[in-house]
This record gives sequence, structure tokens and C-alpha cells, in this order.
Amino acid sequence: MPENLLKCAPGHRMPRAAILMSGGGSNAEKVLEFREKTAAGWLPAVMITDAPGRSRAAEIAAKYGLPFIGLDLRGFYRRHGENKISLATAEGRRLRELWTAALREKIAPFKIDFGVLAGFMPLSNLTGDFPCLNIHPGDLTVERDGRRLLVGLHAIPTELAIINGFTAIRSSVIIAQPYTGAGGEMDSGPILGVSPELELDLQGFTRDALLDIYRRRPAKKPPGGWNDALSRVAAANQERLKEKGDWIVFPQVVNDFAAGRFGQENGQLYYRQEAGWIRTGTIEYKALANS
Repeated sequence: MPENLLKCAPGHRMPRAAILMSGGGSNAEKVLEFREKTAAGWLPAVMITDAPGRSRAAEIAAKYGLPFIGLDLRGFYRRHGENKISLATAEGRRLRELWTAALREKIAPFKIDFGVLAGFMPLSNLTGDFPCLNIHPGDLTVERDGRRLLVGLHAIPTELAIINGFTAIRSSVIIAQPYTGAGGEMDSGPILGVSPELELDLQGFTRDALLDIYRRRPAKKPPGGWNDALSRVAAANQERLKEKGDWIVFPQVVNDFAAGRFGQENGQLYYRQEAGWIRTGTIEYKALANS
């Protein structure tokens, strides 16, 4: 019998979720809108941000009547004598654990069953406390030499899709994994769902021209990013993917996960239907009518 990936705390009438975000919050809004539209059986218990001065988290929390937690990551590092929030140093990693512990203390009273990482940027080992669903701007089912190919932050998965000759992109929803410092763990969890494919728009460039730009890049990324045609094309396609990918798959997976429809046995994903558990690969979610 598969083990349900959602394990609710005893006494909960319905699963309680923490929604975590760092920026504009469009994915958080879509998840909350879809929950209300479908009368889904889960409770958004708290809105959390690492960037209270820059994100729309407080605004969205007020709109939906949610408790709000803001714990400024950059400010936390500065108060401890670090201007950079990098995890590349032992001190940076130590501070990240201290910040996570402080956030964990603030979250504890809300009795969270799962998290929704709706554009939450900090690597955080809250992912070891409860399942955290994360939307990823790339197709994580694509592998090469036994490793997921389209990994990384921001528009990196789209750049990788372009330079590797793919003609379409899509979003994935995974259960994010704890960070250990080895790299790549956050994108290594079970893939619960993917969006429909979205055809890449190379904006008048050929793939060979963009590949040539990639090959001419210096070994070290300059401050502020590459700011070349490849990075601009990738960023534009990532933005398109929000509407045609993230906003389709993420709200549906959150509802299905909260309903206890995902299970796992011996590393194999299962999906629970009315007739019981069925063994499945990653589910492709389609756009719903009037969604």
C-alpha cells in the first residue's frame, strides 16, 4: 500500500498550509483564487516572506485575511555582520540555519501540515519539517545521464532548454528537499505534476545564434547577470511560462496534494482515484475551462 505523501497532524479537520513567497506573489494569488473557486478542503494558515519590504506578501495576506510573518533575510545577515546572503561560506550557511530556526519558531503556533513555495527564494530546511510544494520553471522529467537536466533558479532552466535544442518548455511541481550544501537537492524531489508544453519563442533569433552567444560567454558571470540576447530571450519565455505553465499546474497540484491524492511506494509515485491508488508517472495537468 503506498504511503500518503501528506501526513496531517492529529486533530486537524483539514490540512493547514503555510504559503511562502519573496516577490510579486502571482503564483500565491492563483493558488488562493483556485482554492476559493473550487472550495478545496485545505486551510491557508499563514503567509510568510523573507522580504517584507519588497514583496507583496503583506498585501496578499490582508486581501485573504491571513496572518502574516515577515522575517527579513538580508536584514538578518546584516545584523550578524554579513552583507552577502550567499551559502558559499561556512558562516553563510550557519546564518541561514539561524534564520531558519527563527522562522521555524514563528511558524510553530500555526501547526502547519504542508508548505506552498510560491516564488520563495531562500534555500531553507523548513523543507525537512513538512512537505513543501515548489513550482519550478522547467521540465524536471527531462534527464541526461541519469540526472535532471533543466535545473536551476530563475531563467536558467529556460536557457538550458534553448541551448540543448528543445522547442518547448513547461513548469513542474515538486516536493522540495532539504539543503545540505552539496547542490541540486531542492530540485531533486518527487515530481507531482507538469504543465502542458509551451512552444519556445526565440524572438527572431535562431537557436544557433543563441548557442553562439552562450559559447562566447566568459567563464565567470558578471555582476548583474549576462544581459545578453540569450538571457533576455530566456527571461521573456520564463515570464510567458508563468501564465501558461505555473498558473495551470500549481493550483491543481496543491488541491490534489491537500486532498491526499499523492502517495509513494519504493520510489514510485501513486495517485489516488475513487477506485483506489493507481501507479503513475508524473501527471500532466491541463488548463481547466473558465480557469
